[in-house]
Amino acid sequence: MNQSHTRPLAVLTSLFFMWGLITSLNDILVPHLKAMFSLTYVQAMLVQFCFFTAYFVVSMPAGWLLQRLGYQLGIIIGLCTVGVGCLMFYPAASLRMYPLFLGALFVLASGITLLQVAANPYVTLLGAPETASSRLNLTQAFNSLGATLGPLVGAATILGAADHAAAAVNDPSSVQGPYLVLAALLFVLAAAVALFHLPDVRKVEQAQAGAATTGQPVGSLWSQRHLVLGAVGIFTYVGAEVSIGSFLVSLMNEPSIAGLSHEKAGRYLALFWGAAMVGRFIGSGLMRKVPASRVLACAGAINAVLIGLAITVGGSVAMWSLLLTGLFNSIMFPTIFSLALENLGERTSQGSGILCMAIVGGAVMPLLQAAFADHMSLLVSFVVPLVCYVYIAYYGTHGYRPAQASAKQDGKGALPQSA
Repeated sequence: MNQSHTRPLAVLTSLFFMWGLITSLNDILVPHLKAMFSLTYVQAMLVQFCFFTAYFVVSMPAGWLLQRLGYQLGIIIGLCTVGVGCLMFYPAASLRMYPLFLGALFVLASGITLLQVAANPYVTLLGAPETASSRLNLTQAFNSLGATLGPLVGAATILGAADHAAAAVNDPSSVQGPYLVLAALLFVLAAAVALFHLPDVRKVEQAQAGAATTGQPVGSLWSQRHLVLGAVGIFTYVGAEVSIGSFLVSLMNEPSIAGLSHEKAGRYLALFWGAAMVGRFIGSGLMRKVPASRVLACAGAINAVLIGLAITVGGSVAMWSLLLTGLFNSIMFPTIFSLALENLGERTSQGSGILCMAIVGGAVMPLLQAAFADHMSLLVSFVVPLVCYVYIAYYGTHGYRPAQASAKQDGKGALPQSA
C-alpha cells in the first residue's frame, strides 16, 4: 500500500467502525423501546423503517453535496449530523415521546448515509484501481467489528439484560448516557478529521472521467449499465442480509430446527455477524490475487446453494447452513459497491448516492419474507434471500461490466477482470 495513503485509510477505517457500532445498536433499541412504550412488533419495527428510509431520502442529495463541497467537508458534516441525532435521544427519553426517538433515528441515519456516500467511494479512489475492492473489504471488516461490538455495548449500557426492561422504562438515562457519550466521540472525531489533511481525490475522479469518456457518449448516470445493475445488487444484498438476520432467531427457536431458547439463539446469531467480519479480512487478501467479480459470483452462488440446502433438508442442517451465509455475505457489499463505481470519474459521488439509496432494500425484503412466512412457513420463506443471491451471482459474472465493455466482449473472448 502506498505509504501516503496509510494514514488517510486509518482515519476512514475509524468512520466505518463507528457507523457499524451505531447501526447495530438498533437491535438493542427495538426491544428497549418496545418495553418503554408498550409497542406492538410492527410499531417497534418503525425503528428500522425510519433508519433505512433515511438512506433512500438522503443518498442523492448527499452525492450532490459531496460533488460541491468535497469528501473531507462532507465527512465532517456527516459526523456532526450523526452527533446531533445522538443528542436528540436526550429530550426524546426525557419526554418519553416515541415519535421523537424516530426523528432522532432519521437524523442519525441521515448523517451515516452521508458518511457512507463519502467514505465508500473515497476508499476506492485512494490508491490503485485494481485493489479498490480489497481496500474497501478491509475497511468494511472494521465496520463489521463495530457491528459485532455494538449489541454487546448496548446490552451492557442500555438494557443490561432483557429481564431488566421494566426497570429501563423508568430510567431514561439508560438511553441518554450511552448516546451522549457517542455524540461526544463523534464531535471529537469530526474535529480530528477537520485538522487532518485528507488527500483531495477529485483530481483522480476527473482523470477517470477523461479516461471513461474517451470514445464514449456522455449520458445520464442511469445509462451506466453496471451502476444501475449494481444498485439492484446492493438492494438485494442488504435485503437478504437483513432478512436472514431478522428471522434466524425465530427459526432456531422452532422445535423442528433446533429448539433453542431465544437467549441461546441470540448468542448463535453472533456467529452470523462474526463470520462476516472474518470473511472481510479474508476477502481483502483474496481479492489481491483473484478478480473481485469472480469472488462475488462464487459467494452469491454458494449462499444460494446453502439456503437451498437449508430449505430442502431442514433441522440443524438448516440452522448451520443459514449461519454460514454470514461468511459469504462478508465481501458482497464492498465488492458490488466498487465494481458499480468503476469509470464514473467526477460523477463517482453521485453514483455512490444512487448505490446508497438502494440500501432501502433492508426495509423492503424483510417485509416480503414476512409475507411468505405468514402464508407458507418460516423455513420456506428463506426463498426470498435465495433469489437475491442468485441475482448477486449474475452480477458477478455479467452484470458488473459496463455496457460498452460487454459489447466489446462479444466474439473476442473474456475481458480482463478488474477490481
